[in-house]
Amino acid sequence: MGFERKIEITKDELAHLGAGEVGYIRKISSDEVQERFPGVPKMESGIDLWGLFNADGTPLFLSDDPSTAWGKAVEDEINPVSVH
Repeated sequence: MGFERKIEITKDELAHLGAGEVGYIRKISSDEVQERFPGVPKMESGIDLWGLFNADGTPLFLSDDPSTAWGKAVEDEINPVSVH
């Protein structure tokens, strides 16, 4: 019989798990950009873009090409994953 070790983690710790190490790349419409990427100039509606986000959801980079977003993640030593 083995012993199970229970590890407790707070919601705040869970929210920051992987921050700065893991990020995700997902398609984002230009309509979402204003709310997800504050400070980005207003864009024409209906354009598909690609966002790189920290594991906690913090926006890091925006591109019109998924491979550029992927390259930025690698350059910043963030292990990128794709979210569909």
